[in-house]
Amino acid sequence: MRHSNSKRKFGRVRKVRNALMNSLALNFIVRGKIKTTLPKAKELRPFIEKLITHAKLNTPSARRLVISRLANREKEVKKLFEVIVPKYKDRNGGYTRIIKLGARRSDSAPMAIIEFV
Repeated sequence: MRHSNSKRKFGRVRKVRNALMNSLALNFIVRGKIKTTLPKAKELRPFIEKLITHAKLNTPSARRLVISRLANREKEVKKLFEVIVPKYKDRNGGYTRIIKLGARRSDSAPMAIIEFV
């Protein structure tokens, strides 16, 4: 039974799943918009939105938490704190948008674009 298990597994073990989320989040922060499968986009959305909410606090402990979640990537963390977060200073959540695309041609996987609002 899946009681209280809300996360998708993507057919991966925990370490690889965490690495996937870190990689997607880092690419999303750098580019501002990425194209991926719909389930990955749906899992990435709460991950990114929680990071932005923590970053809005702009305290040393919040900065450490964000750095640890993004695998000690200072350049991306700096961009998050200095470029992305000031845009959403007055916004209470809902920082990202998922746009559904058609199915991928090779394997018919549902595709989506996730971007900042």
